Amino acid sequence: MLKSERELLTELKAALTNRRYSPVAIRNYCAYAQGFLEYLMHRGIPVADVTEDLVERYLHHATALFRKRRGRRPSKRWHEVPQSGIHALLRLGQGQWPPAPKVACAADALRFTICNEYETWLREERGLAQASIDAFLREARYFLAWQLDRSGVEGLKGVTVTDIDSYMDLRGSKLRRSSLKSTAERLRSLLRYLQRTDRVAADLSPHIISPRLYAYEGVPSILERDQITAVLASTSMDTTAAGLRDHAILQLLATYGLRAGEVRNMRIEDIDWRAEVVRVRHSKTQAYTLLPLMEPVGEAILTYLRSGRPATDAREIFIRTRAPYRKLDKLYSLVRRRLRDAGVKPLGKCGPHIFRHARATELLRAAVPKKVIGDLLGHRSTGSTDPYLKLATEDLRAVALDVPGTEVLA
Repeated sequence: MLKSERELLTELKAALTNRRYSPVAIRNYCAYAQGFLEYLMHRGIPVADVTEDLVERYLHHATALFRKRRGRRPSKRWHEVPQSGIHALLRLGQGQWPPAPKVACAADALRFTICNEYETWLREERGLAQASIDAFLREARYFLAWQLDRSGVEGLKGVTVTDIDSYMDLRGSKLRRSSLKSTAERLRSLLRYLQRTDRVAADLSPHIISPRLYAYEGVPSILERDQITAVLASTSMDTTAAGLRDHAILQLLATYGLRAGEVRNMRIEDIDWRAEVVRVRHSKTQAYTLLPLMEPVGEAILTYLRSGRPATDAREIFIRTRAPYRKLDKLYSLVRRRLRDAGVKPLGKCGPHIFRHARATELLRAAVPKKVIGDLLGHRSTGSTDPYLKLATEDLRAVALDVPGTEVLA
């Protein structure tokens, strides 16, 4: 093994140790990284030239080697450990991973330029949140790659309605109605931008046909108060680090009806313990709301900070329970697991948003004005709160009108 490769392994071990990975994880990561380096050495490939395709080929090779040595296939998620070790190694060897996309042809150069300028326009002109920008950019990259591969750089200027129909047919074959509608909206935005910057001859956005979604056509899943109580009680019995964290998260979801991103991005400085106030940064509007720090929420968060949160430089409150210690990527699996453990089986989806719907419904049933509910939920207009009205079914039954001209027969 070359000296530089030994140095990379030494640096990898030191980096993992500094980030407080467990000894077992460090040993496994370094072992798989060493195997990958030996694979490269036998083929004369320097670390600096490694590509994502090469890593993928190696993982297939490692899977076949595992099967040959042990006489069985590895588990479905077995590749995650060698993949993580290799990625950590490549971040040291190349400075970043995955590598920045390289311009291989004129089509790539045009696509990168358009996407960079489009991203700036979405942020500065339209004022979209980062999550929305990412979604618009994904569609833009997909469409531009598809169109430029078919027609080349010169063909973008002459894109036609037939091209748009072909693209939507391709996308629609794998999407549900709601997702296809979102795809159409993002493509319209891109085409309007391309026409505005004189990259296409005409504005084709009006020609994009998307499925019609009717207002309030579906009833979201919600939890009743006794179900929420059961979930909180079940989670409070778990005194592990994960249990303390999950209980605090569920208290926030149930008490304030926050979005998942608002919980994940909540920082230590967002809680004013003396004033008993919690600051919520709404993920869609980027506005701040100051809410009273309710006692159950404050107690749950304080217990987690004292006894469950790992030592880390991250400022977000809720952190992964295993290294690398950073903020949580998502809450869906966490909420689903806690609902299952409590024996609660809501109809439909069972992610964190059901607590938001439940909180809105409770406030509606308590005759809280829609404007107040909207402010709590971080809505820009009262119209955004209207979908929650369909969940207060008992209140609607209470005000049902008699049908004229009908009689109850004896």
